[in-house]
Amino acid sequence: MIKHTDIVILLPYILIAGTSVVTMLAIAFYRHHGLTVLITLMGLSGALVLTCIIFSIPILHRQITSLIIIDGYALFFTGLILAASIVVTLLSYDYLEIHDGHHEEFYLLLLFATLGTAVLVASGHFVSLFLGIEILSVSLYALAAYLRHSDRSIEAGVKYLILAAVSSAFILFGMALVYAETGSMEFSQIALRAAASGVHGLPYTAGLGLLVIGLGFKLGVVPFHMWTPDVYEGAPAPVTAFIATVSKGAVFALVLRYFSRVDLHAHRSLFVILTITAIASMFAGNLLALLQRNVKRILAYSSISHVGYLLVTLLASGPLAVSAAAFYLAAYFVTTLGAFGVVTVLSDRDRDADSMDDYAGLAWRRPWLAGVFTAMLLSLAGIPLTAGFVGKFYVVAAGMGSALWLLVIVLVINSAIGLFYYLRIIVALYAHPEEETAPRPALSLSGKAALAGLTLSLVWLGVYPGPVIEIIKKTLQSLI
Repeated sequence: MIKHTDIVILLPYILIAGTSVVTMLAIAFYRHHGLTVLITLMGLSGALVLTCIIFSIPILHRQITSLIIIDGYALFFTGLILAASIVVTLLSYDYLEIHDGHHEEFYLLLLFATLGTAVLVASGHFVSLFLGIEILSVSLYALAAYLRHSDRSIEAGVKYLILAAVSSAFILFGMALVYAETGSMEFSQIALRAAASGVHGLPYTAGLGLLVIGLGFKLGVVPFHMWTPDVYEGAPAPVTAFIATVSKGAVFALVLRYFSRVDLHAHRSLFVILTITAIASMFAGNLLALLQRNVKRILAYSSISHVGYLLVTLLASGPLAVSAAAFYLAAYFVTTLGAFGVVTVLSDRDRDADSMDDYAGLAWRRPWLAGVFTAMLLSLAGIPLTAGFVGKFYVVAAGMGSALWLLVIVLVINSAIGLFYYLRIIVALYAHPEEETAPRPALSLSGKAALAGLTLSLVWLGVYPGPVIEIIKKTLQSLI
């Protein structure tokens, strides 16, 4: 039975869904790109404000039926998702303005995808998990293929459709096996019944394994990463930014919530498989990135290695591991959105700015943009005084606290490997241009605001992360 207070707690989610309906009606009666962007920004900003208000009142944190858990953990990641979606909306406006055709439906799909991720991070049940996954996936099919005149965009949409369909099949089969063994689809009850009855047999372990495989496709970890760079390269730059941050972040938050209730050490085979996956993702992501000259593909392979780093927190145990994962995701959101934001604002109507040649001598043409991109790349590399450094330090501390020495050593080695291809882009940025290039239009106010905000957040998280870490620690008490 849902009470009046439950409706209040659900207001951010209701507002996102309501904004989708209002946007759809506005498109039906009056097509206007600017108006649609304004409605989208107002809805997302309102939902973010409501999330912050509810987050600040702990007595409102509770479980809404067995499907949805609105606790500090869910609200923290919902706020992170909404802030990232606002940035993607700001970046998308100018990007779509230079392309022909109607663009209003793009924001409708973006709102649906945001709603799906918000449901994911608040899921406490297999039903809400699958509902969130499907809302997100169906929206991303269309977003990836949104530029219908581009063969690469269509290819990205088709490949993402196939990946998502395969992923859903594995997830459903895994759910069925876990339900058959435990008799429940609620996360907390599954953990309790498995622990009480000592369910560690083949069907239950196989069910967990299938869930890991299905969610592995969503995260793009090895060996489920083969088409991830193709999707990143072909999708429109703002969509790629959304997939790399909001989509992956929401899925990992869901994985962390589920497996925080399941003792991975009791399932030795699953623990070993996840360890191998983490090591393979770190090495494959970084080594394959060394071979690329396409910036979007470099960032794609980089994202694979970063998920490998995050898996260290999943395999570690204790409050420090969960806090490390939350902070690392916050830093990763800021950094990756900033990197893809630069790609977005430099793109033109013919193609995205994804070639290394597009960035050769950028510091001489647009020093401000080159500075922003440099800061983001240094953060991805984990250089001190950036958010990425604090995030990696936190992950290493969590790994050492759980005596995961092999994973920590591999993480450090791969951070050194990753530094090479990030520096290769930075060298191109500051190299003297061999020939003059045609001047590009000045950045719009929305693009400047998005990149400036991300850069300030990057420096703040790197120089003074204490307040955010304290918020995370208090937030995650409900999960721990």
